Amino acid sequence: MQIAILGAGSFGTVLADQAATNGHQVHLWTRDAEVASAINRDRVNAKYHPTLKLHASIHAYTELAEAVADAELVLLSVPSKVMGEVCQQLAPIVPANASLVSTTKGIERDGFLLMSQVIHRNLPAHAIGVLSGPNIAKELAERHLTASVIASANPLVRERTRQALATKYFRLYSSNDLISVELGGALKNIYAIAAGLADGLGVGDNTKALLITRALAEMSRLSAHMGGNPLTFLGLAGVGDLYVTSVSPHSRNFRIGRALADGQSLETAEAALGQVAEGINTLSLVHAQTASWGVAMPILDALHQVIFGGKPVRQMALQMMQAAHTSDVEFLMPTGSVSAL
Repeated sequence: MQIAILGAGSFGTVLADQAATNGHQVHLWTRDAEVASAINRDRVNAKYHPTLKLHASIHAYTELAEAVADAELVLLSVPSKVMGEVCQQLAPIVPANASLVSTTKGIERDGFLLMSQVIHRNLPAHAIGVLSGPNIAKELAERHLTASVIASANPLVRERTRQALATKYFRLYSSNDLISVELGGALKNIYAIAAGLADGLGVGDNTKALLITRALAEMSRLSAHMGGNPLTFLGLAGVGDLYVTSVSPHSRNFRIGRALADGQSLETAEAALGQVAEGINTLSLVHAQTASWGVAMPILDALHQVIFGGKPVRQMALQMMQAAHTSDVEFLMPTGSVSAL
């Protein structure tokens, strides 16, 4: 296939290398001319993966029209805040038969839209999918055994994505529950900040388990409210992604939480990170939306008071842990039966 990957960040670069290794022709788009030149000349993206030698068939572009020319599959790996802008630019130039797959884990402020909904708003004629799961890019680059979920209502999107990316070390599972798969990818970034904060404060393993499990219940409640299937959260795009993001030192959001626990300001922590931590922006959006909907998210609410309310970290951390066991019921399934995650 001819594949276009939009965004030469940490994840987009690794996916480009996987697709090229699978024998596909890969165009990698970046706005940074120096990054594009280095990839084409040296086969290296020094900013994100300095030790990964990229496949020779990858060609980097700074012109979007050149990158998507003849593409059958387009992977959008750009930050959530620019997804709408990129889709607007794509609309008049992307091939009519191209499948569009988001790998971005975030929510757009205007309308509280998931990334697949942002894509659909701008490119309604195209088949759309979402790739999400416990996918630390550095480990993928090192060929560690990994799995992910490709969610789409269109079987062709799922099949094209598997053909493009599946390898002996990267397995892809299918789902048609876009809401839960995508929401899980966005929400886990929030709870990874809470997990990093808890870890930095030296809480016990029992408490960490409590926090992560109850976070999963909050995520499931919101998904059910939005029309998703809470059972999806028992899979890779739910508990799998939440777990790895909440314990891995490679997780940007976990590192933000650790820095806050160490007494750093949010600005200092983000500057030291040097990359986008989607959980910070997502936290404010989800807090406002769930409050208006009346969906109970006590852990998220407590974390919001730390990040944006200026409340003392240790005081609110205790409240956050207490909030994690305020109910004896996890959530109600659509059938009315009680699920005990």
